[in-house]
Amino acid sequence: MKVVIAIDSFKGCLTSAEAGAAAAEGVRSVCPDADIHQVLVSDGGEGFRAAFQAAIGGEVIEVPVLDPLRRPITAHYLLTPDSLAVIEMAEASGLTLLKPEERDPLNADTYGTGQLVADAVKRGARHIIVGLGGSATSDAGVGMIYALQDAFGTDVRWEDIEVLKRVRFTIATDVKNPLFGEQGAAHVFGPQKGATPEMVETLDRRAKAFAEYSALYFDADHSSDEGAGAAGGLGYAFLQYLGADCQPGIDLLLQTIGFEALTSDADLVITGEGAADRQTLMGKLPVGILHHAGKAPVCLIAGRISCREALLQVGFHEVACINPPGTPLEEAMRPEVAQRHIQETVVRMLTTN
Repeated sequence: MKVVIAIDSFKGCLTSAEAGAAAAEGVRSVCPDADIHQVLVSDGGEGFRAAFQAAIGGEVIEVPVLDPLRRPITAHYLLTPDSLAVIEMAEASGLTLLKPEERDPLNADTYGTGQLVADAVKRGARHIIVGLGGSATSDAGVGMIYALQDAFGTDVRWEDIEVLKRVRFTIATDVKNPLFGEQGAAHVFGPQKGATPEMVETLDRRAKAFAEYSALYFDADHSSDEGAGAAGGLGYAFLQYLGADCQPGIDLLLQTIGFEALTSDADLVITGEGAADRQTLMGKLPVGILHHAGKAPVCLIAGRISCREALLQVGFHEVACINPPGTPLEEAMRPEVAQRHIQETVVRMLTTN
């Protein structure tokens, strides 16, 4: 029996590797001789760099950068021999770098992410993939732009920074929101970064004003493009200022690792995430796994599930919640509990199907 396991991180609880390992233990307890292939996956957020490193190798580069509040930290990115760099923006500008009481989207910025990009360019990267997810920022990428100007000369116009023109940029995100407006970065994602209703309005006005200025400067406007609202508008800065293309992070990763070939003769694919709901149906990681798994049956597990019937209708073979009814959230979020529940759920799925 060949089983492919590709589970997203359970945010705040388990990494992709930990969740996958628990599922693999469940498979082995039922089928000791199973041919198990565990794949690290990410849609652009947590674990994105590590997933690419597991797939293609490369050197992890350590860089001193500034965190979202401009404090010195150390961040990393992946650089391969064929001049590909993979950056996880949350490593420099992520929400997990701040304590809950430090969340301040009015002042947090993406300068540190710009420092990672600049370092990769200086080391000869010719294609830079940036995973957008888990940001603490809502600055429309202004901080990143300042960092690149500081790195490559503040006394020249943006369009005269020749070295940036020799690099292809790709942003990896499943976010389709525009930069500003009711569905924009501030309104949709600002509150989870600590923004009050008043802050949301201020951030949205800032983003709109920046986009209007930039549209005049470039005689082009990318503020409504898919991905513009990702990572607090950092997606917009890449699209508008660096000519980036936007792709779903999971599609990029699965194409890189040859997932369709891996699953072509699989008997079962197991995927999952912390919460499976209508956002999952809009193209989050498990749906990407489903679309790339060919004819192999795909089972979805999650810590919380809504819209189960809709998830089954899009093609999942089984959809199962790992937590028994009534499990307190605090208990469910304990890593050892989540791992045990994943293992037990996989056992039930294999013995009842």
